[in-house]
Amino acid sequence: MNNVVSTQTHEEVMNFYQSWVKNPKIVKKSEVVSNSLIASSSPHFNVYDNDFGWGRPVAVRSGAGNKHDGKITIFCGAEQGSIDIQACLTPQTLHAMGHDTKFMAAVTKIHDVV
Repeated sequence: MNNVVSTQTHEEVMNFYQSWVKNPKIVKKSEVVSNSLIASSSPHFNVYDNDFGWGRPVAVRSGAGNKHDGKITIFCGAEQGSIDIQACLTPQTLHAMGHDTKFMAAVTKIHDVV
């Protein structure tokens, strides 16, 4: 993903935005390719500050709506500077990820916390 983002030029991005303004389109779920990754959420909604009288939330989930394989929802975490990630993956995708040696090496590295 970093490679895709970093190779975009200012001109390409501006052309995309100008084209969208002239012909706006909201992509339907059925038009999303099956191997796509979609991330959603907003830092403007601090979900851990909601207290309905039961105390501060200990975890956050986004509910059942609009879920599909590859949907990633990112929330500001319970502690300052942390994040919570909700990943919706089919058993087949999760199994494939677990057996991908490069992926597992990347996500299981232990980093020193400074």
